[in-house]
Amino acid sequence: MNTPHQLAEVLTSLRIGNQSFLITFYEENRDLFARWARRQHQLAAPSSHELLRTVLVEFYDQVADGRLTKLPPDLRAYVYGMADEQVRAARTTEVLPVVEAGRRQRLLMLFRQQGLDCQKILMYFYFRGYNFEKVAGKMGFANANVARIQKSGCLRKLYELRLRTEAAVG
Repeated sequence: MNTPHQLAEVLTSLRIGNQSFLITFYEENRDLFARWARRQHQLAAPSSHELLRTVLVEFYDQVADGRLTKLPPDLRAYVYGMADEQVRAARTTEVLPVVEAGRRQRLLMLFRQQGLDCQKILMYFYFRGYNFEKVAGKMGFANANVARIQKSGCLRKLYELRLRTEAAVG
């Protein structure tokens, strides 16, 4: 799988939903990955296998939605780097103060009251970091301006809903 033609075929097959490359990669690398995860992060084999699956799903998402346009020269190193970032991020997350945790729970509850389209738009933009062109493509909008207007409307609805609930409580 060293030729540019083979690399292009892998990306094309991933973009159309063929995950056989990732399944093969997982099967061939899970034991080696488990040893690496045990040495680097003291993870047991089942946890490291789950981490590898999670990272491969994220890699697939990056390819499928166009964030990754060419296969990294050393895929294994790329995947290990993604895994390392995930483990480090999970370990550095501090426990939130009670007030902040409560505020976030209330916002999440209000977010879930939004329509499914608004939830998707806000998730794509704020949590996945998609630009407006990508949001428009994912949502089937005509262009980036429509996505921008829709996101603005969804955010306004969320803000107004928050104001109404605070006025009703307070």
